[in-house]
Amino acid sequence: MNGAICILVVEDDREIGALLKTLLEREGYGVRVACSGSEMDSALADKPADLMLLDVMMPGEDGFSICRRMRAAGNLPIVMLTARGDDIDRIIGLELGADDYVAKPFNPRELIARIRAVLRRSVPAITDAGGSGTRLRFDRLVLDVDSRRLFEGDREIELSTGDYDLLYVLVHNPQRVLSRDQLMDLTKGRSWEAFDRSIDVALSRLRRKVEPDPSQPVLIKTVRNAGYMFTASVSKV
Repeated sequence: MNGAICILVVEDDREIGALLKTLLEREGYGVRVACSGSEMDSALADKPADLMLLDVMMPGEDGFSICRRMRAAGNLPIVMLTARGDDIDRIIGLELGADDYVAKPFNPRELIARIRAVLRRSVPAITDAGGSGTRLRFDRLVLDVDSRRLFEGDREIELSTGDYDLLYVLVHNPQRVLSRDQLMDLTKGRSWEAFDRSIDVALSRLRRKVEPDPSQPVLIKTVRNAGYMFTASVSKV
């Protein structure tokens, strides 16, 4: 399966880029390496990627800036790499829509496991209780489960794989209070343990995409000392 999957490594340190290329190719992935934001743009224009492994600390345009504009343009899965393990960097990465965040130095097997987990979540053809062709309507929005896309009328609302995972869990558990631990369990595969409040950050980001007024959420309610509840009625289209 991995032979058809292309990973774009964006890393300004050529030695680290070469090591990552060797590691990923050993796992059967197709790998290209870009050393800057401009090289990344050229590489993506030449051929799309299935996942981006993105270094944060780069001269010129840094990884945060690249992540921000890539997320504005689409939902390419992004795993960020950084030499700094500060919580604030993790929060910024999550806020910008990164799908996972790995601090250097990292265990190669852990990196591969996280990449595999992100790729599994990004596969469009998923299996769920709704079956093939399921479209779910709630409030003014429609979630297409097979394509993992969200629409408001004719307008598509861009979702990262993390956004989709959370929304999928919420719409399948309407009118039910879910604790942070339950949400982390139900979105299994994500590495929430890196920052124990990151689920709150991810929910805040999702609210900005689905709530009419994110400052006064009505679809995803906070239940004090308990967790969160998705309040909308959900129906199949």
